[in-house]
Amino acid sequence: QVQLVESGGGLVQAGRSLKVSCAASGFTFWQTIMNWYRQAPGKERELVANIDTRGTYATYADSVKGRFTISRDNHKNTVDLQMNDLKSDDTAVYYCNAYVRGTNYWGEGTLVIVSS
Repeated sequence: QVQLVESGGGLVQAGRSLKVSCAASGFTFWQTIMNWYRQAPGKERELVANIDTRGTYATYADSVKGRFTISRDNHKNTVDLQMNDLKSDDTAVYYCNAYVRGTNYWGEGTLVIVSS
């Protein structure tokens, strides 16, 4: 079955960097667009970044452009989100997401807390 397992969250000071990772299994990873979403307390889940199947093209939410970088490794079936210059507004649970065979799959999320 499809599994998405996030890791790498934690507590970090504002201005510092953190990388969250997602390990995927149960589907043809190299053929699947991968997404990172986040949900802050009291807010709706929002798309942070996504990356095409080859890792060539990525799109970002305006709020993270220039600070976050999404990347993937199609040999290891992983997708990473490198987050630099973190701000308190980046505090959220970060979710890995993939749309596979007509179904939207989510990981359980990893919590990132940015202290000011």
